[in-house]
Amino acid sequence: MKLNLDSLDRRRFLRGAGVALALPVFGSAAKLDAGAVSQVAESAGLDADASRKVKRLGCFYFPDGVPMPLAEDPAYQDWSWFPHGNGSDFRYTKCMEVFEPLRDQITVLSGFSHPEVRQVHGHSNADQFLTAAATGSDGPYKNSISLDQVYANHVGDQTRFSSLVLSTDGGTGTPRGTHTMSFTRTGRAIPAEHRPKRVFDMLFVKQDADAARRLALSKSALDELLADANRLRRDLGGDDRERLDEYLDSVRQAEKRVEKAKLWVNTPLPKVEVNDLDLEVSPEDPQRYVQTMFELIYLAFRTDSTRVATYQIGRENAFGISDRLARAVGFNLAHALSHETKQPGGWERFSTYCGFLNREFCRFVTRLHETPEPAGQGTMLDNTLLLFGSASSAFHLSQNYPVILAGGKAMGFKHGQYVNYAGAGAVGGSWDGKPEPWMKEPEKEDEPLTKVFVTMLQQLGLETESFADRTGGLSELV
Repeated sequence: MKLNLDSLDRRRFLRGAGVALALPVFGSAAKLDAGAVSQVAESAGLDADASRKVKRLGCFYFPDGVPMPLAEDPAYQDWSWFPHGNGSDFRYTKCMEVFEPLRDQITVLSGFSHPEVRQVHGHSNADQFLTAAATGSDGPYKNSISLDQVYANHVGDQTRFSSLVLSTDGGTGTPRGTHTMSFTRTGRAIPAEHRPKRVFDMLFVKQDADAARRLALSKSALDELLADANRLRRDLGGDDRERLDEYLDSVRQAEKRVEKAKLWVNTPLPKVEVNDLDLEVSPEDPQRYVQTMFELIYLAFRTDSTRVATYQIGRENAFGISDRLARAVGFNLAHALSHETKQPGGWERFSTYCGFLNREFCRFVTRLHETPEPAGQGTMLDNTLLLFGSASSAFHLSQNYPVILAGGKAMGFKHGQYVNYAGAGAVGGSWDGKPEPWMKEPEKEDEPLTKVFVTMLQQLGLETESFADRTGGLSELV
């Protein structure tokens, strides 16, 4: 029997799941008194004391790789993205010098990538940056759960929103050209929000006084839909059952969100001051737009509205409005800069654009570093672990990912180092028109980036020894 989803009550699904997937906002644990925190935590089956031990995760992606002039190139000293040196004895270039004041708060990583996609074109790789899945360059497509959602599944019940998923382009994009970094446990892309005002309203603006009735309606409609599906499932074959189960996974997730929202329906919303925040800004004003997106994540973290956030700053392969972010520093299209490094001043221009991205990420890290921890001791950065990087390095090369790890000192992370597994012979240089670097066999195998992910999850509080079926962590980080 062929799977016919029209056998389900589609109108009831749209009425129920549609409401459930667009729930109004009801508040944040950060503003609850101790009794309210205990009540919400107890209702959710959580330890109230554990719910106040805040550990946050933020992941950020930029496309198009980074400038990597060869050592004999005069541009190497100033405009290379990767520092010069190793361990604690290293020097930032002009591309990276913005991080110098935060030297003891960050670690730069070199020589790491995901083994399953090292010989895939770099513009196809954003999808797997947080999943390590073998998404490939063409043919059948299947992804797996992303790092942020692994942690969100662990800690998401403790906040109003399990995670905040943002991007400059918005939505999901296409397979191998996604606009989102986040994927569910079944590998389904989670749509990213790109409109600052919508993000702000979702987090901090009460939409109506009819929330309880809408929640009850959503729960009833979802129950009816699942009953319909269970009746249909009895008549399906094995393959169709698998397809139906995958389809209904999102419905079950919506059901969980309804149940969770019922715990928060009478909780006051957090109040924030946003005097300088332009919520109507768009990527046509790229610097203010990127700053606003980072600020929204900061506010979400500070009010404990969520403890997990991702922001895909740009889409790979030169499509979408994010390619115009280079206009923040006087250039036209960001992707073109990676192709023009053979031209006079090409490395400097590409490095200047990457320096802009570094500067905005650094501004966000500094903001967290200068904010006392609302839920305990130290600063927000001490309790926030940040991953910033790309899934390609030298001209479409899906190896030696440029990666920065910041924060998390209260979780045991040690910084002020350059963990350089690539060594002095890392691939780089301008494209000479011959086969691109990604098409060649690597001269030196990278370390699996999953080692970094395993250590991150362990220090965030998960008992795990593996990620994406690869075991082992990275001892240099803790």
